[in-house]
Amino acid sequence: MQSGSLFLISAPSGAGKTSLVKAALDAAAQDPDNKLCVSVSYTTRPKRELEVEGVNYHFVSQESFKAMQAKGDFLESALVFGNYYGTSRAWVEERLRNGWHVILEIDWQGAEQIKKLIPEALGIFILPPSLDTLRKRLQSRAQDEPEIIEQRMAEAISEISHYQLADYLLINDDFEQAVAQLLLIFKGQYQPSAGDLSRQQQLIENLLP
Repeated sequence: MQSGSLFLISAPSGAGKTSLVKAALDAAAQDPDNKLCVSVSYTTRPKRELEVEGVNYHFVSQESFKAMQAKGDFLESALVFGNYYGTSRAWVEERLRNGWHVILEIDWQGAEQIKKLIPEALGIFILPPSLDTLRKRLQSRAQDEPEIIEQRMAEAISEISHYQLADYLLINDDFEQAVAQLLLIFKGQYQPSAGDLSRQQQLIENLLP
């Protein structure tokens, strides 16, 4: 059996990464031969309303997380906004051995860690069409206080500054197009045009100070 591929999807908070991944998974599920799945991370972050244990995250205490970390249970782990996040090493390795293509929704720190361990993993970075759009998306969530939104905006710029770790950049301004491009990457069929590359570079220059 051919082993699967590992995809590392990163984005600043509010860029639409989770929505894009869900839409891509839903589309891929229509194929009876579908072997695309997403890893469910462990986190010490409190569960939000409507989130489901084992679906959105595995919610654990900080003590349990650090014990798993000490045992080497995580393929990668990071501290983000005061909470720990980690990817199960055993789960990912088992899925890849059985021919599944595994998606990790991950920040740049985690992507960098995994790239060192698994150089063939493909990195995908989701860009917002502008900082104004990103701010409006964060505000529309109505989940965070204004000072937290400003903290997330600063963190977003920091996250975007590591875009070069990725093999592919996608701009999430036209949602359906971004989903289609994401599916092409998963199939190994996406080749950005010269126009796409030029637009991506111009956007990066506009997003970063």
